[in-house]
Amino acid sequence: MTVTEPAATTAPVPPLAARATAIGGSPVRDILAVTARPEVINFAGGLPAPELFDTEGIAAAFRDVLAEEPERALQYSTTEGEPSLRTALADRTSARGLPTGPDDILVTTGSQQALSLLATALLEPGDTVLVESPCYLAALQAFAFAGARVLAVPGDDEGIDPDALGELVARERPKLLYTVPTFQNPTGRSLPADRRAAVARAAAAHGLWIVEDDPYGELRFEGERLPWIASLDGAGDRTVLLGSFSKVMAPGMRLGWLRAPAALRRACAVAKQAADLHTPTVNQLAAARYLADRDLDSHVAQVAAVYRERRDAMLAGIAAALPGGSTWTRPEGGMFLWARLPERYDTTALLRPVVDQGVAYVPGAPFYAGTPETSTLRLCFVTQTPDEITEGLRRLGTGLRKERTGSGPGK
Repeated sequence: MTVTEPAATTAPVPPLAARATAIGGSPVRDILAVTARPEVINFAGGLPAPELFDTEGIAAAFRDVLAEEPERALQYSTTEGEPSLRTALADRTSARGLPTGPDDILVTTGSQQALSLLATALLEPGDTVLVESPCYLAALQAFAFAGARVLAVPGDDEGIDPDALGELVARERPKLLYTVPTFQNPTGRSLPADRRAAVARAAAAHGLWIVEDDPYGELRFEGERLPWIASLDGAGDRTVLLGSFSKVMAPGMRLGWLRAPAALRRACAVAKQAADLHTPTVNQLAAARYLADRDLDSHVAQVAAVYRERRDAMLAGIAAALPGGSTWTRPEGGMFLWARLPERYDTTALLRPVVDQGVAYVPGAPFYAGTPETSTLRLCFVTQTPDEITEGLRRLGTGLRKERTGSGPGK
């Protein structure tokens, strides 16, 4: 007689970490996936204009590095970053009013990694983090993954309200404040000099870390450059300054950096060792060679001049595209314009019918740590030409008008 063995049961695998399931993906990335069709004029992504990349100069830098020192370029490197690049970054930072040495710099794989490293080095689950309202979306993700309690600082069209910040810091005892004070993502606004000084004073008075993110500051079209918070009295020993080549050289190189006080910088280096050991050597050496052989400031000035034309094209057409009663920012640089429609409009619900017209934006709701303003939206003005911007705004206006005259959510 044949005995049949009972079928073996397979136990399920253990579940994902709670933080992996609790934190959603990036709505911007999701929108880009939906709107990847070439006929869609995409104001949603924060993408630099690819036709303005200095492809010749960057290619030459890579060729020279690989021809002259291939063994070094293709080898492991130090976690802190290649000395030649750190020296060049320190010199650029010093020339802009913040004395910096190479040892003050940690090179990161994009400035987004810097945020992740800082969250690892600074935050315990339950720690309080203060952010702007609205706030850079990926920063909200990084702090949420760390288990932080994220609170928005009240503000106005000029950014953080210093009085509200002081009250919130005194009451909540946060660990850090995260800010993009120059050409902020998503609004494009810049924090005035007197408010920067007030932020520095609040941090000094209450023992607060400041994370000052500056990916857009070099893309100024008009007005006077404002000082980094890190350079102000009382802020030097408690401010981390983040920088990036993504908007001024090429995002695909994935090169960012942080400038931080020694103990925090060392902690971030340890966190980076656990994350990726070091940023790719060949990319670092190519960037250092580019800075040595080319005039990055001249290139950035040319890019900013083109971006200014594109901003002006968006400003010229925005009133006709948006419903009456809407308001919008007029950024002096950067990449983004922020609009607020009348309260009855829900820009998340409106996105699909607008995309059906062949244009896309990012709804404003995901950028809020607290109660979202659902009538807001972000438009990126740098990726398209002025003619494409004009056509995109025409399509946007058509999509919004269809909803106003139909049975859609804007009625």
